[in-house]
Amino acid sequence: MMQQNNGLDKRQMISLFVLSAIMMAFMYYYQGKQADEAKIAEQKSKTEQKATPTKPTIAANIASPVNATDIKNVTLKNDLLTVEFSSLGGQISSAKLNQYYAYDKKSDKHDLPLYLINKNNSSYGFQFKDKAGKVFNTKDLIFSPSVSGNSVTMTSQISGATIQFVYTLLDKYTIDFNVKTQGLSTIVTDEKADFNWNYSVRGMEKGRSQEQTHSEFNYAFNNYKDADYDTNGFEEPKETLNWIGVKQQFFTSVIEASNGFVNTKGTQESIKEGELLKKFNFDGQIKLSGNELNQNFKWYFMPLDLPLLKSYEGKEFDTILPLGWSFIGTLNRWFFVPVYNWLTDWGVAAGWVIFLMTIVTKLVLSPVMYKQHKLSAMMKVVKPEIEEANEKFKNADPLKKQQATMEIYRKAGMNQMAGCLPALVQIPILYALFRFFPNMIDLRGKSFWFVKDLTAYDDLIKLPFNIPLIGEHISIFAVACTIVVLIYTIMTSGNIQQPQQEGMPNMKVMMYIFPITFFFFLNTSSSGLSWYYFVSNALNILIILAIKYLILDEKKIHAMIQENKAKGPKPEGKFQKRMREMMEKAQEQQKAQEQNRKK
Repeated sequence: MMQQNNGLDKRQMISLFVLSAIMMAFMYYYQGKQADEAKIAEQKSKTEQKATPTKPTIAANIASPVNATDIKNVTLKNDLLTVEFSSLGGQISSAKLNQYYAYDKKSDKHDLPLYLINKNNSSYGFQFKDKAGKVFNTKDLIFSPSVSGNSVTMTSQISGATIQFVYTLLDKYTIDFNVKTQGLSTIVTDEKADFNWNYSVRGMEKGRSQEQTHSEFNYAFNNYKDADYDTNGFEEPKETLNWIGVKQQFFTSVIEASNGFVNTKGTQESIKEGELLKKFNFDGQIKLSGNELNQNFKWYFMPLDLPLLKSYEGKEFDTILPLGWSFIGTLNRWFFVPVYNWLTDWGVAAGWVIFLMTIVTKLVLSPVMYKQHKLSAMMKVVKPEIEEANEKFKNADPLKKQQATMEIYRKAGMNQMAGCLPALVQIPILYALFRFFPNMIDLRGKSFWFVKDLTAYDDLIKLPFNIPLIGEHISIFAVACTIVVLIYTIMTSGNIQQPQQEGMPNMKVMMYIFPITFFFFLNTSSSGLSWYYFVSNALNILIILAIKYLILDEKKIHAMIQENKAKGPKPEGKFQKRMREMMEKAQEQQKAQEQNRKK
């Protein structure tokens, strides 16, 4: 993160320290979050198992147990998807994205077939209750498959009723899923069916922790007008969900219901190790018509590519891509993504695209950065007066000392809040890029120098053991970024006023702590993000040197300050007036408290 320059006062430095503390808390939170979630989910699961009796099935057409010979598999394929269907449950048993590959730890490359569904990591079905109160689930039924062109029809008989699933492989990444029943009304009494989807996502990227953090529920409701996501678990008893999806870092699996899901509930549980990352469970209800289920669904197995997601008009699939909400998302969608695409269209390598994007960002921020460093130079000029005021009011009320300091700034024509402006402007940009780099699928698998994947950490330096908060590697980009941030901090900390009160922390030390703590975060983050921060702060250093030695003239600034003093102080602004009034009020309250103590 960009550090403040030497024009900052004590309050601004305290604000920076608070921000650093928040970042540290953020890091510790996410490292401990997964383990806590797993424990909670495990306890909850055990409680539910004790409270809820096992529901028997009345699947009359199933042999018990099911023989492997009874299960048949059929396959549909286009250029983008290869989908396999199992006669057990009449469900999708395999979904492969033909043009993408998963990460292989052995080769350290993306060279494995990429399956969103495979090896029994997904199971879904419709559950009904018969007139005797017993339940049966289509997961347990044996279906007879029939293939015709790009469609497969799954048919099953149960107690005289016919259940039929018709799957049709459409264009892009879409599978039409049409459910038909006949005679179901003779055996069921409920006007609803329960839909259950159990799905355990498989790791497909290099950084397990990062991918696990980016795995979550996404759903749309209110006739596709609203969308939301969930990282822990959710319940929507009042809303009708148009679709529910499980998102991973770069891919998603979505099921859409033409009439929607009601009384929905989703749970998720992190998995500490192995090829699986998280277990997801979704429960929702489907309304029956005349106690028959005749409704259309659609499955989507897609990469999180922004143009592709937008091509599904009216579905709000682009909300699945976590580019940020409100202004942050707008900044990514309308600035960083177009700039990235424009540069790559010219054939620029991904790493150099990031470099050029950093320069563009700096050019946009150059006016506010100039004001920031100008204020820094002005602070250097008035520093002797500030030190004199501190010495004069050393033993006086802290409020009086603060008022004296503000008066010096006002007479010099300096606006203290101007030092905060660059930081405030940069925060949304930094957060936008924090969202951009780990989620930009175009960066996935793109190499740069010694980095093999700009969306994952670089691990050129591998450790023989695991270090807490660091892991089993050291990222060179993270180290380089930490070094330049430390240099930048040293260069901009010269004019920081040290606290006069006992017990107050050393502000300079606090500034040095942040870059070091930031290393732990960057070490397991996207190397593209670390590369951006490195270039950004290296450019900051060059900008400081250029402003100091080529642009700003301290003698002219000193003369300008003296001229401002001769003219008299500028009229108080609204903020300055409010701050002064607050200080005066606080001072009066303090005096009143002291008088009450004497009584």
